[in-house]
Amino acid sequence: MLSNLIDRIRLPFRKEKELFLALRRIIGFYPHEISYYQQALMHKSVARRNAKGKPVNNERLEFLGDAILDAIVGDIVYQHFPGKREGFLTNTRSKLVQRETLNRLAKEMGINNLILSSGRTSSHNSYMGGNAFEALVGAIYLDKGYNACMKFMNHRILGQIINLDKMAYKEVNFKSKLIEWSQKNRIRLDFELVEQKKDESGNPVFTCKVVLEDVEGCCGTGFSKKESQQTASEKTLKKLRREPQLIEEIFAAKTRRTQMEEEPVQTIPDTECDEDFVVMHPEVIQRETVVADKPCNMSSASRNTPDYRAPLPQLATDNDAETNDFDLSDVAINAKPQSEEDIIAAAEAAAFSAFSDEA
Repeated sequence: MLSNLIDRIRLPFRKEKELFLALRRIIGFYPHEISYYQQALMHKSVARRNAKGKPVNNERLEFLGDAILDAIVGDIVYQHFPGKREGFLTNTRSKLVQRETLNRLAKEMGINNLILSSGRTSSHNSYMGGNAFEALVGAIYLDKGYNACMKFMNHRILGQIINLDKMAYKEVNFKSKLIEWSQKNRIRLDFELVEQKKDESGNPVFTCKVVLEDVEGCCGTGFSKKESQQTASEKTLKKLRREPQLIEEIFAAKTRRTQMEEEPVQTIPDTECDEDFVVMHPEVIQRETVVADKPCNMSSASRNTPDYRAPLPQLATDNDAETNDFDLSDVAINAKPQSEEDIIAAAEAAAFSAFSDEA
């Protein structure tokens, strides 16, 4: 019985010693404060709480490690590729810190074997390994500082596992490659969400499908929409390489679409304006009719107003002189100046003469 008690006392120290040795193989040095690394390897599915009742897991260290990892990788890429532009540096850093790369690193280094989690979440390892890797970087930062994190990434990761030059010039974004190909060929590309469900552990699972014009491509499944679209794009690109008839079908669908868009409209629009909107009241119509039937009785002001609708007057000819009441051809023109009495006498004589002719 005493031996069993001694074994129970030694068991935590034995496990702690095993963890020391395992971490020495992974990070390249012995930890100083082992509690940071224990928390970094504790998944949130393990329901443990501290003395204050707060949950203990690696989420906070994952947040810290993500920020430290971005800074360290950015520093390494900046120093390794002098003269390269910002876009190239950003793309290279994203390739190194993306979830797929971190998941593979965690698996290759044996970090997955040290993660403490419940059995029901062990199958859902799409994020667990990468998250633990980031949390481990956060633990190194708290335990040894920034320089220790830089040494870990330079000597352990980039020096032994990842070739930074090959990774920088390797295109791994299959969705971007598919989008670029479709834009160059003016192909309409869509990503349709086929299904969204949860697996046995309650984790979300998405299935997306690639559609080129109206031709269906491949489907992809992942634990996020982005991951499922990446998988679907990769499968579609491989299928396009293997099956040339699929490309022909896509371009035939594009031709049908463009012909429909460019087909002219045969019917010419009418230019006549419909004036049915002008509606006159019956009283107005009756009043205008009565006015039109009455004889024209124009005032002196109306007679002096020219009628622009009347035809232009004809010039007088020689034949018109016979009917002209104001013909002055027989009147002698006297250039001698006349007095006022002569003018009055001449007017009275003319008036008397006109009166005598009417009588």
